[in-house]
Amino acid sequence: MHNNITGKVVVITGASSGLGEATARLLSAQGATVVLGARRVDRLQTLVAELIAGGGKALALATDVTQAAQVKALVDAAVQTFGRVDVMVNNAGLMPHSPLERLKISDWDQMIDVNLKGVLYGIAAALPHMQTQKAGHIINVSSVAGHKVRPGSAVYAATKHAVLALSEGLRQEVKPYNIRTTVVSPGAIDTELVNSVTEPDIAANVRKVYEVAIPVASFARMVAFAISQPDDVDINEILFRPTRQEL
Repeated sequence: MHNNITGKVVVITGASSGLGEATARLLSAQGATVVLGARRVDRLQTLVAELIAGGGKALALATDVTQAAQVKALVDAAVQTFGRVDVMVNNAGLMPHSPLERLKISDWDQMIDVNLKGVLYGIAAALPHMQTQKAGHIINVSSVAGHKVRPGSAVYAATKHAVLALSEGLRQEVKPYNIRTTVVSPGAIDTELVNSVTEPDIAANVRKVYEVAIPVASFARMVAFAISQPDDVDINEILFRPTRQEL
C-alpha cells in the first residue's frame, strides 16, 4: 500500500537532534527524501551519511532559521537537487523560560527570532514553490504551551500561541493552491529543549515536569501520520502529551 510518504521531498529545520532528527529518520525509513537544516553541520552530516548508507536519499545544509536567506537557500537546494518540495517542517525552536520580572530580554528576542520568525521564514521559503506546484504540506511546531500559559513561560507561550494563529491563517489562505497545513503541539518530549533554559532554578522546575517525557519517536509518528493521509485529507492540528503529564 502506498503510504503517501514514499518519494516525497521533505525539508526539516532543527534536524541535527531531537524532534527533527527523529522525524528525518522515520520519514527516510518510509521512503521520503529528506533535506535537513540546522546550525550544527557536523551532526547533520553524520545523520545524512547514516541515512544514505541505509539506502535513503538525504541532503544537509547549514541553516540558521533566524536568517531568512539561509532558510530560503535550504528550500531552494531541495528544489534544485530533487526537483520539488512536498513538505516543509518548521521545527527549530528553543525554550529559555524565565519570569518576566527577570527581564531576560536577550532570551525573549531569541525565542521570537527562532520560534516565530523562523517559522515565518520557512513559510516564505517554501510557499512560492508549493504555489507553483499546486501542491504541498507545511507543518509548523507549536507546543502544549501554545494552548496553556504557566508562570515563567509567558514569552515562550506567546511565540507558540502565535504559531497556532499563524498556522490557522495560512490554512485559510492556501486553499486555492491545494496546500495542506498542520500544526503539531507536543507536550514533554525527551529532547535537548530543556537545556535552553538559562535560569538554574527555572531549569530545575522544568526538569521535574520533564520526568514524564516520552521519546522523540512519538513526535515523528505524529508528523508521519499527518503526511500519510490521502491528499484530500488535511490534518490541521495535533495536540499530544505524555499520558502522565498533568499540565
